[in-house]
Amino acid sequence: METPCLSFENKAISFEIQAIDGQARAGILKTPHGTIHTPVFMPVGTLGTVKSLTSEDLEEIGAEIILGNTYHLYLRPGCELLSQFGGLHRFMHWTRPLLTDSGGYQIYSLAHHRQISEEGVTFRSHIDGSLHFLTPEEVIKIQEIIGADIIMCFDECPPYPVDYQYASNSLKLTLRWAERCQQAKKRYDQALFGIVQGSFYPELREKSARALSKMGFDGYAIGGLSVGEPKEKMWQAIEISNAILPFNQPRYAMGIGLPEDIVECVCRGVDMFDCVVPTRHARTGTLFTSFGRLVIRHARYARDERPIDENCNCYVCRNYSRAYLRHLFMTKELLAYRLNSYHNIYYFINLMRQLREAIFNGCLAQFKKTFYERRNFQEEENNVDESI
Repeated sequence: METPCLSFENKAISFEIQAIDGQARAGILKTPHGTIHTPVFMPVGTLGTVKSLTSEDLEEIGAEIILGNTYHLYLRPGCELLSQFGGLHRFMHWTRPLLTDSGGYQIYSLAHHRQISEEGVTFRSHIDGSLHFLTPEEVIKIQEIIGADIIMCFDECPPYPVDYQYASNSLKLTLRWAERCQQAKKRYDQALFGIVQGSFYPELREKSARALSKMGFDGYAIGGLSVGEPKEKMWQAIEISNAILPFNQPRYAMGIGLPEDIVECVCRGVDMFDCVVPTRHARTGTLFTSFGRLVIRHARYARDERPIDENCNCYVCRNYSRAYLRHLFMTKELLAYRLNSYHNIYYFINLMRQLREAIFNGCLAQFKKTFYERRNFQEEENNVDESI
C-alpha cells in the first residue's frame, strides 16, 4: 500500500500530519498569524466578537483560531470601516489566526428573503430589510478586506430534505462559483478552502469532492451539514468526502459543534470544527462537563458549593460555585453569560487537546469509549428539570 503524503505547503499555509490513529489525524497548521494544532475547535465570533468574551479571554483559554462571519461583517460594521483598520485582526484586537466563512449558510437561512441566480444571490438584510446582491467575486473581495488567514468559497447550502434534481443543480452552481472564487482571489497570504456540497446523495458528495480536489484548493470544507438530517446521513457524507479529498490537506466540517459529534468526526478524519453551541448554550444556562451537560438553573444547585466540573481547571471552575453561577443566571446578571461562556469555550478547547493527545498515544478508541461511558452514566440525571 502506498504511503500517503503527510504534508502540504504553499505561500498561504502549511499543514503537517504528525500522528494517525485509525482515520483520525493530529497535525500542525501554520498561517501568517500563527500555528494551529489540529484537531481544532474554532469559537465563532460572528460580528467580530465571541459573545461576552474578550480576545484576552480567548487567548487565556487557549483558542488558537476563531471564526468571523462574512455576511454579518459585510452588513455591520461594513467593509469601509474594516478597511480603515486594515482588517478584522486589528479592529477586534485579535493577533492569532482567523477564518471567515463565505456567508452561504446565513443566506441559506434567509430562504424567504433571497433569490439565487447564476450570477449570485440577491437578499434582504435581516437588520433593516435593505436589498443586497453578492457574487462569488464580491464575497472573495469582502474576505480579503476582512483579512482572515483562511477564507471560504461562496456556495449554496441546500436545505434538507431536498429532491435529487435540486441538489444536483445546486452542486453544479456551487462548483461554478468555486471556479470564480479561485479566479477572483488576489491575496497570496490567505488560504482558500473549497466546500463539498451535494446534500445527502452519496454520488453527488463524491462528485463534489472529486471536482474540488481536481481544482486544487488549500484545504477543504464539508458543508451542508447540521441542517436537520439524521446523524447517520451526516457521518456518511463526511466519510464519502474524506475518502476522496487529498489526505495531506486540512479538512473542515462546517457547523459541527456538539461534543459527541466532534468526537465522531475526529474519528472519521476531520481536522477543524466551528459552532455557536458553546456560547449559545451558555446563554441558556447549559454547561458542558466531562460527565455531560449540566443545566445550571436546576434548583438542586441553589446551595451547591462545588464547581461546575471538578475535573475542569478553567478560571470559572477554580473560583466559582454552582450556587453562585445559578444565582447569576436566575437573576439575569450579565456576568452569568460571561462566566458560562468562558467555561464552555474552555471545555471545547480542552476536549480538542484530549483528542489530540489520544491520537498521539494511539488510544483514541479507548478515549471515545470512556467519553460515552461517563456521559451516559450521569447525564440523564443532570438534565431533570427542577427549575424554580
